[in-house]
Parts: sequence; structure tokens; C-alpha cells
Amino acid sequence: MPRTKWSVLLITVLAAFVLLFAGCGDDAEDAASEPVNEEYVNNAWTDGEDLSGTTVNIFGAFVDVDAERFEETMVPFEEATGIDIVYEGSGDFETLVRVRSEGGDPPDIAAFPQPGLMADLTRQGYIQDMGEWFSMDYLQEQYSDAWIDLSYVDDVIAGVWYRANLKSLVWYAKPVFEDEGYEIPQTWDELLALSDQMVEDGYTPWSISMESSGATGWVATDWVEDVLLRTEPPEVYDAWVAGELPFNSPEIKRALDIIGEIWFNEDYVLGGTDAILTVPFGDGPTPLLQDPPFALMHRQASFITGFFPEGGDEVEQGLIDYFYLPSIDEEEGKPVLGAGDIYSAFTDRPEVRAAMRYLSQGISTKAWVEAGGFVSPHNDASLDWYPSPVERGYAEIIREADTFRFDASDLMPGAVGAGTFWTGMVDWVNNQGENVDQILDNIDESYPE
Repeated sequence: MPRTKWSVLLITVLAAFVLLFAGCGDDAEDAASEPVNEEYVNNAWTDGEDLSGTTVNIFGAFVDVDAERFEETMVPFEEATGIDIVYEGSGDFETLVRVRSEGGDPPDIAAFPQPGLMADLTRQGYIQDMGEWFSMDYLQEQYSDAWIDLSYVDDVIAGVWYRANLKSLVWYAKPVFEDEGYEIPQTWDELLALSDQMVEDGYTPWSISMESSGATGWVATDWVEDVLLRTEPPEVYDAWVAGELPFNSPEIKRALDIIGEIWFNEDYVLGGTDAILTVPFGDGPTPLLQDPPFALMHRQASFITGFFPEGGDEVEQGLIDYFYLPSIDEEEGKPVLGAGDIYSAFTDRPEVRAAMRYLSQGISTKAWVEAGGFVSPHNDASLDWYPSPVERGYAEIIREADTFRFDASDLMPGAVGAGTFWTGMVDWVNNQGENVDQILDNIDESYPE
């Protein structure tokens, strides 16, 4: 090749390299000089990173007002980080979250209203382990051990708890308690002694009602669950939920015997077993609100205020109040039966980690707590946020619980938990506690193979 052609070629190549490196230098300078938005760095969730402009998708079952409340709770996080939180709610959540996970299109975060489905998806490998994202010291700052225990699926911490509901309550006619000088019972023996004193004073202690159309029986299952948590370690309760402890076992039979001491005492229950079976569950607290009251105590969850004649205003008026359902065996501490929402992450990106850290802190619930109708399980959620003493009391009971467990019947196979367990309890009441072995055997035999 002639020397002139080599010279032209060499010059061309050198020029190309100069342009290439000049361009890279410009890019590097641009990247290095790109300003970090300090507004989105100085927060408690992004570890000093600027994650503004990113998006985190959260999928859950709640819609309408609850969805609006949740979106309000995320505003402080969005404003502090520049991360956009997009919430999607669906009545078909349980079906869709499974389909999306299996189809390779999971949400970044899912809000599970009960832990059964979450556990299934964790065991299938879809859910991130929070034990790899957060230290145990951090989690113990945010939650009691009872809640941390509930977040485990085998060896995986499958999520962070966000909302709690409470069932272990006894409602009582407050004016009569004050007039008669009745003290709030702290133990089961004191509860029975108080019931006896009420009978002696001419009162009917208990209003119990369980009619609920096709779901009749669930009121009794709640009593069984609450009593079992007070007489056996939580591991026994968990084994029962898992189908490893049969219904026809000494543990379940003892729980029924304890309940029967109240339910089948004609002096204790307004209207006896006929009323238990035929009065709608929502009417259960009404006798406590009569003047004078027809009965003085009623065990039911926190949601029952929605069935009060004035929608719960009676509590503020001093007509009715509640206390924690007392312990039975001292060694089992103060267990609580309830429900709650756990949030699990499916994807692992910095913005998702930041959102999960926010959800693990009480500040993420503040707006909802202040709006009412919401109880936070977080240790750092201030009791001052609650708009009423009623809800503040719920939070205190949940916070002080030694053990917290979900409704067992909700976690059992549907044919049992929403089938034979309900009907079996109806049979148990009809039989005044007799023929219990046959009733429990029938439930055991109904378990899917």
C-alpha cells in the first residue's frame, strides 16, 4: 500500500479514537457532575441514595376508603424520597397475586390480609427474606416478639406487619359495674367468681349469640381458639391449625369443657342455649345496652361496635366498655387472638427495600391511625395518635400480648374451618356439651386427604 494511503488511514483511526475518548470523557463528566438531590437523600429509608423517579407497586385486597387511607399514609414517604408508590386493590387479590407470581409478573410488594397464602408463596420461593434485609435488632425495635414469630415461614422472615385486629375482648355494662363496685377480672377464676356474684345480685352475667345464617358456628370457634391459647403453648395451637393435632384430643376437649362451664350454666346465659343458637351474633351486645341491662357481659371482637344501635357512640357515652379476656393458665401469659395484614416483597431493588423499611415503622400508619378504625402493631406507633380511648386500649392490649395468633378456622382447609368446625360447634351446643367425642371425630374425618 502506498505511504500516503497508510498516512490517511492512520490519521483517520487516531481521529476516531480521539472523538471516542472525548465523548466518554464528556459522559463521565456529566455523570460525575449530575447533582444529587439532597431533598431525597436525607431520610430514614433510602440509605443516603437518591432514588427519586423510581416506582414501587403495591398490591392488596382493600379498596375504596381503605385504599384512600393507605395512599395517604404513603405520602410522607413519597415526599421524602421522590419514590412513587402505586397501590392497586382488588377483591380478587388472593387469586390474582398467585397468578401473577406464577406468571412471572408479581407486584413489588403485596399486602396479605391473612398469612396462609403468604406462607404458600414463600415456600414456592417467590417472596424475599426480610432477615436478609433487616437485622434482628432492628426488627425487635419495631415489633414485639409475638409479631416477629408470626412473620416466620420456616426459616424465612416473610414480611413486615402493618395492621392488627383484636378479638380477645369482653364487653360489659359499665354503669352496673360502677354501681355495684364490680372489679375487672384479671384471671379466668376471677371471671367465674364475678359471674357467680352477678347471679347472686340478681343479674344475668352473659349474653351469647351465634346465629349467622350459613356461617352459624363461628362465634363458638372463636371461643375455642381463645381458650386454647390460654391453656396450651402456642406450638400446640399451631399444630392444631396445621392438622397435626386432632380435634378429638385432650387439649381441645379441655377447652370445650372450660367454655361449657359458662355456656351451659342456665344461671349465666340470657335465654340459655336456645338464645345462643337463634339470636343473631350482631344482636349479642344489645342486652347490655338496655335500661336496665338484661345481661352484663358479652365476648366479641372489636368490630362489634359497628353493630351497636348507635354505631359505637355508646362507648364514648359511658354505657359500655371492654376488658381483655382474662388468662387461664398463668404459664401461657397474655395471649391475644386476632388478625392482621402482613406486607411481603417479591422484588429486590433499592426503592423496594426503602418502601419495606418505611412500612416496618409506625410512621407509615400514622395517618390511618389518626383517622380511626386502625390499630398499628408497631412499637414506635405513638398511643397519642389514636383518636379515642377505645382504639388506644386496643393498641395497648396488642402491644402487651405475650402471644398473638390468627383465627384458627380461617387458616384451616375451608371444608373444616368454614364447614365442619362451624357445624360441629352447633351440634355441641344442641347437645349441651354431650356426645363430644362423636362430634370431634366427625370434624377430624372431614379433613381433606
